[in-house]
Amino acid sequence: MPRGPKGERRPADVIGAAVMVGRIATGEIEDTRGQAPNRAKGGRAGGNARAKSLSPSKLREIAKKAAAVRWQKED
Repeated sequence: MPRGPKGERRPADVIGAAVMVGRIATGEIEDTRGQAPNRAKGGRAGGNARAKSLSPSKLREIAKKAAAVRWQKED
């Protein structure tokens, strides 16, 4: 059985995937997605801690670089 992008086991064919969705919908098996719901919350906390540790001039430099990348024109 192949593994999904997060390592979960899932059916290789369309019919097997449809059967699995039906079983999840009826409650026969549990959906295995979202096993680490606090992962994003930890990322936000880490970003805030990093921002507090940087000097205002370094923060400004990082923000200018991010804005330049965000607004650059695609060719």
